[in-house]
Amino acid sequence: MQYIHEILDWPKFTWDEKKLSPMLADVRHKQGILLGRMQGLGFPLRNEASLITLTADVVKSSAIEGEFLDPEQVRSSIARRLGLEIGGMVEVSRDVEGIVEMMLDATQRYSEPLTSDRLFGWHSLLFPTGRSGRFKIKVGDWRTPEAGAMQIVSGPIGRENIHFEAPDAERLELEMTNFLSWFETNQNLDPVMKAGIAHFWFVTIHPFEDGNGRIGRAIVDLLLSRAESSTERFYSMSSQIETERKEYYLRLERCQRGTLDITIWLEWFLECLDHALAKTASTLSGVIQKARIWEIANIAKVNSRQQIVLNRLLDGFQGNLTTSKYSKLAKCSEDTALRDIRALMDTGILIQNLGGGRSTSYSITH
Repeated sequence: MQYIHEILDWPKFTWDEKKLSPMLADVRHKQGILLGRMQGLGFPLRNEASLITLTADVVKSSAIEGEFLDPEQVRSSIARRLGLEIGGMVEVSRDVEGIVEMMLDATQRYSEPLTSDRLFGWHSLLFPTGRSGRFKIKVGDWRTPEAGAMQIVSGPIGRENIHFEAPDAERLELEMTNFLSWFETNQNLDPVMKAGIAHFWFVTIHPFEDGNGRIGRAIVDLLLSRAESSTERFYSMSSQIETERKEYYLRLERCQRGTLDITIWLEWFLECLDHALAKTASTLSGVIQKARIWEIANIAKVNSRQQIVLNRLLDGFQGNLTTSKYSKLAKCSEDTALRDIRALMDTGILIQNLGGGRSTSYSITH
């Protein structure tokens, strides 16, 4: 089996310009429409939408690798680092802080060069203890020959199916020098197309013992930020990749075992990005709903207790609101909670759900 990095002209990738150009133009057009819509929302709402997107990006990029982060920790870490005021801030673990710092470095400092030192820093952030699970790994440097062959395998021990084997460790210095030189000097290539090529190229080299997928997706986010000349993120590529994870790995494997023509990978990448942009409508609707609720609340001059509860309801409160839950959130009696709830119903902010008696509950209006 010959892998793509063993082909004589590696890494001189080719692709079908005629097939991909209309897809790229369509994606770029949709990016422009989205950014225009977001500019019309105003700074606070753009911050909210960007916070939602960055949180999803971090959580889903880790989920692709089978690591499940607490979304509230991720959200709190991002908000604190961006200086955003949100309700329900929680304690954040060192692992979460690390991946959040990497993602924000990629998106907030997108114009700065991607260097080996920067990649080493990202890798160190992902593995602050120097371990991946139970195993000690080389952190902040390329993998070494002592780590053995870097293989992507599936199946039980003794009957493994090898999907791909990365270049030997001895080649990594030259491979990454070539990659980083191309990354910063080839300016004639559209940054969106470049993002697709860069991700494929990076994960094919697989320069680290672990964390290659997450770093590869951070590289995508860096280039998408360059494509839009914006630190604000309003759609999550990692979320969409997680949704299409099976096809993501299939396309990677097909191209890594194929020729230097990576059209089928770039075709999927652009389709995936298109789907991510389409899904942004649901994020926008939530942000716009929140703005409408607060507009009503400000006109009605809701009290401090009601503000606390509304913040929690609008920031992903689980389940329906009851008088007992309200009293705990607002630290008041249930009689006071009921009066506050009825006042919010009078403004049209809350509605009573079906059912009554002990099961009486309330929800935010849509």
